[in-house]
Amino acid sequence: MNREQKAEQIQDLHQRFAATPMVVLADFKGSTVAQMDAMRRGCEKQGVFFQVVKNTLAVRALEGTGKEKLGDHFVGNIGVMLALEDPIATAKLAKQYAKDYEKLQVRAGYFDGDLLDSKGVDAVAELPSKEELQSKLLATVQEAPRMLLSVLQAAPRDLLYLLQNYAEKLEKAETP
Repeated sequence: MNREQKAEQIQDLHQRFAATPMVVLADFKGSTVAQMDAMRRGCEKQGVFFQVVKNTLAVRALEGTGKEKLGDHFVGNIGVMLALEDPIATAKLAKQYAKDYEKLQVRAGYFDGDLLDSKGVDAVAELPSKEELQSKLLATVQEAPRMLLSVLQAAPRDLLYLLQNYAEKLEKAETP
C-alpha cells in the first residue's frame, strides 16, 4: 500500500469515525477467512460497516473525531464495526457474532461519548432498538387522545343508558 492509498484510507476512516455514533472494536485472532467473510457480509446486510484496518492507520483516522480514546485499544488483530444507521443494532450484531464465532471477542466500544469495555457493549446491546423505541413513542402519543376521547364519550353514553333504563321502567309501570 503506497502513501496515497494510505492517505485515502485514513480520510475514509476519519469520515466514518466522525459520522458514526457507535464504534465496536473486535479481536478476531484465530478466525478463519471464511468466518470473517461471512461476518463482513452479515454486517453489510444489517447496515453495519465492518473492516479490518491497520492499527496505525486507524489511530491516525481517529484524530479530531472525539473518539481518540479508542486509540489505545488498537493492538493486535482488530476489526472495526461502525454503525451506519442504528447504533443499538450494531452492538446487538457484535454481541451475536461474539457468541457465534468463539474466536471473535469484543474488545472495546464507543457510544454516545463514552468509551466502553466488552460488558458495556453488551449493555448497549440490551437496549431497545430504534424501531422498538419509535413504536413505544407512537403508542404513548396515541394514548392521550384515546383516553381523552373515552372520557368525553363517557358522559353522553352514561346519559343515554340512564334514559333507556328510565324509559324501560316507565313502560313496565304502564303495562298492567
